[in-house]
Amino acid sequence: MSIKVGVIGAGGMLQYHQAGFRQAGAEIVAVADAAPGAAAKAAAKWNIPTAYESVEVMLAGSPEIDAVSIIVPNKFHKPLTVQCLQAGKHVFCEKPPALNAAEVQEILDAAKKAGKQVQFNFNNRARPESQAMMNYVNDGTVGRINSAQAKWARRTGIPGFGGWFTTKELAGGGALVDLLHMVDLAMYFMGYPEPAYVMGQVFTDFIQDKQFKGPWGIPDRVGGITDVENAAHGFVMFKTGQVLSLQVSWAEMIKREEVSVVFQGTKAGGKVERLFRVDGLDNTAIDSAELYLQENGLSVDRKIIAPECEDMGRIGSAANFIDALNGKAAPLSSPEQGLRLMQVIDAVYESAKTGKPVAI
Repeated sequence: MSIKVGVIGAGGMLQYHQAGFRQAGAEIVAVADAAPGAAAKAAAKWNIPTAYESVEVMLAGSPEIDAVSIIVPNKFHKPLTVQCLQAGKHVFCEKPPALNAAEVQEILDAAKKAGKQVQFNFNNRARPESQAMMNYVNDGTVGRINSAQAKWARRTGIPGFGGWFTTKELAGGGALVDLLHMVDLAMYFMGYPEPAYVMGQVFTDFIQDKQFKGPWGIPDRVGGITDVENAAHGFVMFKTGQVLSLQVSWAEMIKREEVSVVFQGTKAGGKVERLFRVDGLDNTAIDSAELYLQENGLSVDRKIIAPECEDMGRIGSAANFIDALNGKAAPLSSPEQGLRLMQVIDAVYESAKTGKPVAI
């Protein structure tokens, strides 16, 4: 069956969504964006037949749409996802799932009531090296993962000042919300256990310092709000006894940008890592994955060879959404996992606010 997709949001991520949907055989029939002219421009660029400047008009004007892709600032993830579910559409929503866990629960409830699928774009799960590592987790090579360390740390990576990225009301948070991918990937490898306790701290030392602006993001907005963290650190104890530490930052005094998950299993350890020749530029990335084992009394390190993937799994993740709707693949993520991830993020912020561990 050819799934017909409507897209909400004409921003940069559309290039990956449209490529992935089409790779999986879907037809993109419409794009909507409230900014005057943005949808029409995107429609012309990506060969999408119809452009709208209103979501309501798109849903009414293109009733053949089966699924909707949502690419908008974080504040609008929940209301638009619920609106599309209530309109009888499946939803593929950019990360984060919503501003907080309570909003994700509303999405879960709406999806259950509508009988429709929701998938959040945790695209790093679709990277070839991540999937290769997951195969070793699933086949028992790794054993039970007892502990993991999730890191996405930037030295100079603030995505502009005063725009929606740095406005808590619109984004929900700063670096931790924006760069949640490695926390998600670590929990994915660990079997997405249910969190029990979280302790965390956030830092804002550099969030107003233009020296720490990154090479990507959106233009500075004069007079705009910058009220989020530039770095977050935390520790999670899961109900299974597994543990996870996290370091996520836009701006921190480190040598270079690091994107990695390291874990320690009962049979093997492992690492999935992305480094950059030029911080923040995907086309300069160096991806790697390794397994660490003991064999015949020797310490053995195995390099996992996987195809290069400059887009960090973004195209593959979008394709998986369509394949899952067509019954050709299992979905790479579930909305319940999105809920657990946001519970952890909420708890890091609450712990930082109170100075105490938070029970979930």
